[in-house]
Amino acid sequence: MENDNKDFLTATHQKFSKFKELSEQSGAEYAWEKMLEGFPEQQQHRMTPFIANATLAEGFTRAIPFFRSAGMEMEVVDISNRNQDAVIEIQKYCPYLEICKEYGFETPCHVICEMDIEATSRAFPEMKGEILSRQAFGSCVCLFKYERAAKEM
Repeated sequence: MENDNKDFLTATHQKFSKFKELSEQSGAEYAWEKMLEGFPEQQQHRMTPFIANATLAEGFTRAIPFFRSAGMEMEVVDISNRNQDAVIEIQKYCPYLEICKEYGFETPCHVICEMDIEATSRAFPEMKGEILSRQAFGSCVCLFKYERAAKEM
């Protein structure tokens, strides 16, 4: 687990560093699109084993150990309703809040969370994701909602 956390922190630093470098060279929009290259495929590869043959709540719950290994404290709430398979992902601790400042970013949201949501949307067009609450803006937790049409299991 400790090694997972170290790898996660290294990757996070690399992501902020690369985004800053690309933004300075060619602008934030270019950096955003460049950083997204290949990311939807990575998201699909990472998430499919969790959610392919499960509800979102089941899949996201199975992902908790990964988030824990990265230093995050996550809970999942099944909010499926009205023929929608839906989940709230609650992140109680954001490990990015301090790291982003090392690279001159006020918040980590655009480089990390918004990019994750966008990559997930591109990887799974049938799934909608959105950020409902952000610790970086003063909330006590980060809340992410994901939903897709319910399918029979």
